[in-house]
Amino acid sequence: MTKFSDLNLGPKVMKAIEETGYDTPTPIQAGAIVPALEGRDVLGIAQTGTGKTAAFTLPMITLLGRGRARARMPRSLVLAPTRELAAQVAENFDAYAKYTKLSKALLIGGTSFKDQDKLIDKGVDVLIATPGRLLDHLERGKLILTDVKIMVIDEADRMLDMGFIPDIEEIFKRTPFTRQTLFFSATMAPEIERITNTFLSNPAKIEVARAATTNTNIKQGVLMFKGSNKTKEPAEKREILRALIDAEGDTCTNAIIFCNRKSDVDIVAKSLNKYGYNAAPIHGDLEQSHRTRTLESFRNNELRFLVASDVAARGLDIPAVTHVFNFDVPSHAEDYVHRIGRTGRAGRTGTAIMICTGRDEKNFADVERLVNEEIPRLENPKGKTATPEAASTDEAPKSEKPRTRSRTRKPREEQPVEEAPTEAAPTPVQASQDEPPREEKPRGRSRGGRGRKEATTTEVATSVQKPQEDRGNNDRKNNDRSRNNNRRNENRVVGLGEDTPTFIALSFEERAKS
Repeated sequence: MTKFSDLNLGPKVMKAIEETGYDTPTPIQAGAIVPALEGRDVLGIAQTGTGKTAAFTLPMITLLGRGRARARMPRSLVLAPTRELAAQVAENFDAYAKYTKLSKALLIGGTSFKDQDKLIDKGVDVLIATPGRLLDHLERGKLILTDVKIMVIDEADRMLDMGFIPDIEEIFKRTPFTRQTLFFSATMAPEIERITNTFLSNPAKIEVARAATTNTNIKQGVLMFKGSNKTKEPAEKREILRALIDAEGDTCTNAIIFCNRKSDVDIVAKSLNKYGYNAAPIHGDLEQSHRTRTLESFRNNELRFLVASDVAARGLDIPAVTHVFNFDVPSHAEDYVHRIGRTGRAGRTGTAIMICTGRDEKNFADVERLVNEEIPRLENPKGKTATPEAASTDEAPKSEKPRTRSRTRKPREEQPVEEAPTEAAPTPVQASQDEPPREEKPRGRSRGGRGRKEATTTEVATSVQKPQEDRGNNDRKNNDRSRNNNRRNENRVVGLGEDTPTFIALSFEERAKS
């Protein structure tokens, strides 16, 4: 078995390693340290929590043991995607370089530019930075990268997800072509592999495990949860989280709870504190000093639950974390590997539990496809939740609200007019007995002559239901009218029309008699 003493590390570095209690390197350390000491480019792919930080820190300290840094011209550069990861790299450097005279500077957001400028002016051997803050110093003319001999990109895939690739390309342009480049990541997307082919020259590729595999020391589980309705689901989900924590009992000494959104981080932390759980939030919107204090409290076991966004999913080395709870299924499947990698570190066992709702099933399928295994389903510690239909039946009926008068008046519904039946209809007398008409006073005509008597419903009905006998009476009246008209026509005098005076008509009748 390979030991650190077999890797040709410097004596001062070996002394620091012995004080930490380690004598056997991890597979990624054993595979990457040797080619790095030879000056070759390295592409390291390994599971999170396997010691990738020491895999590039130890050979870098050994190689920088010879030489001295000049003002504003660092000799090595380490880029990390988050402030927490950059701060952790700085801690590792302090631990392994304490017997050397190497200096370092940490350039991250949330801290004073003035203090960072003072360190750069003195000259630093190792510059550890996030891409954004490093570019700020470069644009202000405070840094010169032409003397960089070793350049390290930690968590390269995370750099791609966070949109740092253009910044990294700009930083690479300012470094010498003869530099040595080390890439490390737990996952390797095709885009990252294309970039590594651009930045690396004949690298030594060390892949100690398949990309995006999870640690076998971690016990995984997922709870498929369905809330009663959309309004109550967030509160019910937080209740399920507390039930899962209680179900783990004393084995859950501390835990990191991951949420996708920063707003949910604050809400979940506040809810846990309300029910007596010692929790604190950490995400990118908080001040760096506040984030540092929260992490220190969690490391010192003063804080039991750390509710975090993905800012804490990468590179945080807190070996004693027993549990990881994924309150949300991560949007990017690769983040699941990094999240659960916060537990089960340094050979310890750990537990990772995830809550999956209906809208997260697609992302959950991507996670299982990435890790190439089926995550065991867990039983609901609160019992089966009621479906929305059952919940609606269990609820007490709501009291009806008194009807308020609407602003718009509805038109009165008119009584339907009875249609004439096809068969023999009842006589008018029978119809009046079945439905007596209402007594209404006849309306007289107005002076203008525009008033009109409106027919009642019963009058319309009776007019529609007239029997066939009434038609005969109408015919007789018409015949009588035509006879009278003929008689009038007999007495008509040409030129005088129908209105012939009587005295003239008599004269003609007398002549006709004679």
